[in-house]
Amino acid sequence: MSDNSPGASETDGTTSANESAYWSQNIRLLWTLMSIWFVVSFGAGILFRDFLDQFSIGGYPLGFWFAQQGSIYVFILLIVFYSIRMKRIERQYDLDD
Repeated sequence: MSDNSPGASETDGTTSANESAYWSQNIRLLWTLMSIWFVVSFGAGILFRDFLDQFSIGGYPLGFWFAQQGSIYVFILLIVFYSIRMKRIERQYDLDD
């Protein structure tokens, strides 16, 4: 009797290794991008605001700009980067549509 459960295959060792490598890259990418977002939103908007306020963008202090708009722009760029990078990772492990 064969096991027809989802994810089961004849080469469970290979599939398990591929799944592990795929999730390892996925989680590493997520941690990296979330760390960047944290540094930009919390760091630039709160912790380093006094230093960044010495500079300005469009007449507004840079720390204020990051707290109000900059972190949102960075977050959108991170989403685009995540999407592009995940397509490559999925293609690498033959998981793309």
